[in-house]
Formats: sequence, C-alpha cells, structure tokens
Amino acid sequence: MANNENLNGHGFHERTTEEQRAIAIAGGKASGEARRRKANFRRTLNMLLTAEIDSPEWTPVLEALGLESTLESAVNAAVIKKALAGNVKAYEAIRDTLGQTLKSDLDIEEQLAKIVHLKAQADALQPNRDNDQPVKYTGIPSNMIAPVFAPVVFDIQEHGHTEYVFPGGRGSTKSSFISLEVIDLIMNNDQMHAVVMRQVADTLRGSVYQQILWAIEALELSEEFHATVSPMEITRISTGQKIYFRGADDPGKVKSIKVPFGYIGILWLEELDQFVGPESVRKIEQSVIRGGEVAYIFKSFNPPKTASNWANKYIKVPKASRLVTESTYLDVPPKWLGKPFLDEAEFLKEVNPDAYDNEYMGVANGSGGSVFDNVTIRKITDEEIAQFDHVLNGVDWGWYPDLYAFVRVHYDPARLRLYIWQEYTCNKQSNRKTADKLIE
Repeated sequence: MANNENLNGHGFHERTTEEQRAIAIAGGKASGEARRRKANFRRTLNMLLTAEIDSPEWTPVLEALGLESTLESAVNAAVIKKALAGNVKAYEAIRDTLGQTLKSDLDIEEQLAKIVHLKAQADALQPNRDNDQPVKYTGIPSNMIAPVFAPVVFDIQEHGHTEYVFPGGRGSTKSSFISLEVIDLIMNNDQMHAVVMRQVADTLRGSVYQQILWAIEALELSEEFHATVSPMEITRISTGQKIYFRGADDPGKVKSIKVPFGYIGILWLEELDQFVGPESVRKIEQSVIRGGEVAYIFKSFNPPKTASNWANKYIKVPKASRLVTESTYLDVPPKWLGKPFLDEAEFLKEVNPDAYDNEYMGVANGSGGSVFDNVTIRKITDEEIAQFDHVLNGVDWGWYPDLYAFVRVHYDPARLRLYIWQEYTCNKQSNRKTADKLIE
C-alpha cells in the first residue's frame, strides 16, 4: 500500500542521473503518444464531420438553404430540432457554441422564436406531398409561343420524338421557347428532373440560368420554385423536383448528379455548336438520361458560318426520333423584339448581306477559309479615285518571312466601305529602298 514510508528513498530527486533521464524519456514518449492520439482523433472527427451525406430528412432542407449536406450540418440541424422540442441542454449547446452569455428568460424566448422562424423557413422548402396544395397550373399560354413552334408543342405533348433540335438565327426566341417547355414538363411530370447544360460552366449563370428564371416568372410560378446559385439549381417546392445546371467542361459533376427520387428525363444543351463534338454530346446523354421510360432532349444553337462545323452537319443526318425546327426573327411577332433590334437587323442586311444571312437567318454560308467574307475584287477607276476625299496610308512592317506591306486606302463612312487602291510589298529590303519605292 502506498504511503509516505513506501515513498521514502524513491523520490525523483533521489534517483540517479541515469534513472532520471530514463524516466524523463519514458514520460516524454508517453506524452507525445497522447498528443498524437488526440491529434488523430481530431483529424478523424473533422474528416467525418465534413463528409457529405445523403439524408432523406436533412439533405433537402440543407441544400434548399444553400448549405452542403455534410454530417456536421446534419448534426447541427438535429440539435436545433431538439431545442425546438423543448430540450434545454440542446438550446444551451447552441447558445454556448455561438458564444452567448446567460440571458434572461425573455432573451431565451426571443432566441427560441428566431430558431422557430428559421425552422419554418426551412420547412417551407421541404417537399410535403401530403399536405401541400398543388399550384393551379394550366400550361403555357398560346400568346407566349411564336407560331413557328406551335406544332412542336403538340409533338412534345404527344411525345412524338425524343430529341428536339432548334437551329436558328438571333431573335428567333428558340431559347425562350425551350425554357418554357422545360418548366411545363416539370409541372406535368412530378417524378421528372431536368439538367440544363452549356460547354463552359462559367457561362451558365448569365444565360440559361437566367432564362429558366424568366420562364418561371413568365408562367407566374415564382412561389412554386426556389432558386440557389451555390449549388446552382432550382427546386420545385411542392414536389422537390430539381433543375440542375452543369458545364460540360467538368464531366465529373455531370456524372455525379443524384436525384432525390424519380429520374432525370429532361436535358437541354444550349449553344450546341460550342460542345466538343457529337461523341461528347452522346456521352453526356448516356450519363444524364437514365432510369425512366420517357425523355426529352432539347438542343439549340445559332448555326456557325462554316458549313463544315459539326453541329451544322449533325442536323443534316436523318434520325427517326429527332425533330429539327429552324426559326428566324421573321417568325416572331415584331413587338416581341422591338424597333432597335429590327433596325439593327435591317442595317446589317444592307451593309453586309452574308453576315445578315448567317447571324439573323441562320444560314451556314461560309467555307471557313476566308479571313474576310465581304470583299469585292474589281478594278477601281480613275474617276472614282479622283473623288476620294478621305485618303489614309497604312504600313504593316515585316522583314522575312512576313512581308513589309504598304496600302493606300479611301474610307467611305456613309456606306461603311473601304477602297484599297494602292499597295506595295517586299521582303528583306532596307527602309531607304522601301521609301524610295513609295515616293515613286
């Protein structure tokens, strides 16, 4: 039994130097091992807390609030739930975590009221198919659809095709039509989710994301949907259906999409020609469209000028399940576009018909080999030169292999025309010799 007598002669100060050193080393090792165990425990705990989870109870609530669905977030939410149920220790844990001091009963009631309010906001975003009254939705009003797309509406309703491709010029409202159809399909198929994509993720927010928000507002369904930017998605509140936004430049984020129920049955690829090619698009479709009997794939783009572009060739290949609908701004009621848009189109039609045909009419009218496609090669007469009153000289200096190039031009600002009527080029020539030639 340990007592003072047993300890006599065994104190640390009575040990030999070697014994003291051995005891100190052993103690240091034990202390270091204890610190390592604590560090490993903290590291393991941090890894577990930050791990993503898929909780039927908490994941929809956390994601709707713009939070990541991690174990830590779920634990915090569970503590809040206990506090709401009257668990004082849970409330004290929340208070202590926030660094609050002890407060009066009135202060506590105010804090609990805030928690209840936040929980109510979260509950409003939680799908509740039993209690929520479905919003009254009667479809897309006919006066919101350009006549050229009317047959497509009926085809989609009858599911006449799986793939709907919309090549068209500027102002043809093809993107507006598709965004309305995406929302319409979500509203009429409560087990179906959607994915909207562009080639580059950074372009999503300012284009298709805003386009879908426009469609929701236009259909007067703002109270039915909740939108977040991080993660970038839109949720139908009454059912929990999702509209995901992804860029093809990060294939991992496309493959990792997991829907809470049902399946992804809607895919929209905007600016199709900007995707890498048909093989890339095919892989996207294989990754996204799966699990359901019915699917709708929308593809839209402004036809590139080069006829050999893969997207231009893609729509020329017949496919039974594909419906191609071409459109231009001339198919749209003029009041939808406004006078400035129409004036710009007419101006380009006058000064550069080829560019007008491509940009506004959706015609692939180029071979891809020309730097400038609006050049007219003809003899400029002496009579014309005599009238030139806005003469300019220009030099692009070069030695070898690039040419030294001199041009004399006349610019007609009224007609936006440039007349190149004198030129001189050379290689490996001194400035003196070049100047003499130009003076001649």
